[in-house]
Amino acid sequence: MAVTLKDVAREAGVSRSAVSRTFTQGASVSDKMRRKVMKAARDLGYSPNALASSLTTGRTKLIGLISNNFHNPIFLEVFDLFTRGLQDRGLRPLLVNLTDETDPQNSVNMLRQYSVDGVIVASSTLPPSFARAFRDANMPVVHSFGRHSTSPDVHVVGIDNVTCGEMAADALIARGYTRVAFLGGPQSATSTQDRLQGFRNRLAGRPDITLHHSFAAAYSFDAGRSAMQAELAATPAEAYFCGDDVLSIGALSAIRSAGLSVPGDIGLIGLNDMEISRWQNIDLTTIHQPVQQIIASSIELVAAMLEDPHRYPEARLFPCRVIERGTLRPIL
Repeated sequence: MAVTLKDVAREAGVSRSAVSRTFTQGASVSDKMRRKVMKAARDLGYSPNALASSLTTGRTKLIGLISNNFHNPIFLEVFDLFTRGLQDRGLRPLLVNLTDETDPQNSVNMLRQYSVDGVIVASSTLPPSFARAFRDANMPVVHSFGRHSTSPDVHVVGIDNVTCGEMAADALIARGYTRVAFLGGPQSATSTQDRLQGFRNRLAGRPDITLHHSFAAAYSFDAGRSAMQAELAATPAEAYFCGDDVLSIGALSAIRSAGLSVPGDIGLIGLNDMEISRWQNIDLTTIHQPVQQIIASSIELVAAMLEDPHRYPEARLFPCRVIERGTLRPIL
């Protein structure tokens, strides 16, 4: 039989309400009483029931963690950091897979059923309307990896994807490439749109450089490989800015399967700097996204909103940098 609050009260020689107050954050209880109850709980092996506690406090401490790209290996790191970070704060992550979901109201209804205290939308492809739907339902929400705005409707933590596109263009210009291309993720994704915009902006004043673009069906290895195979069947560029590391690795696989070399025949630069990009057989030149800082800041914001749900929305922007490895030729 599980040890109950009543058993602890009997062991400690106190009332059940005293035991309840001891395990309720912020409740008034003397140090002497707390020591007595905690000793009895340790002796009996008692742990408070989190679900029962939520009925008393009105807080479940559940945080809905929403994403829609479980095929991208970067999210293994993202989920690991988010779940550990939330748990370290005494919060409980509830992971929600929104792959193929198009109606944000369905997500709102689902998380209402679990009485979550807050929501983190961890996606660079879900539109801002998803996060706004939670705000409109009076749920504290943070959009991690969301589209940057100087006047956001909800808290947004991430990077400036337009600037990242400019950085990628600068890297290719510095190496003397004259036929370049953008191979992005889904065309509907705001991250794809912004990265392409920055890439185009930087190259707009360079008539000596030709540019074309294409889009993969998803941010995945298979989609990147398929998109590059289509490029190779036509007239491939000298170098590609792939809007994501996993697309780059798929493209790298297609190039090598065609008997070509990287960077000898075709250069590649990605974005994210996920762990696999550092592997010796990949060695991908890429743009580092500070994932750890973005996640830590997102958790800090959602925890603050639990205390102040009406906290004014802010945008937190983190800088990126190019990581030099082996998939672009040397700078001229």
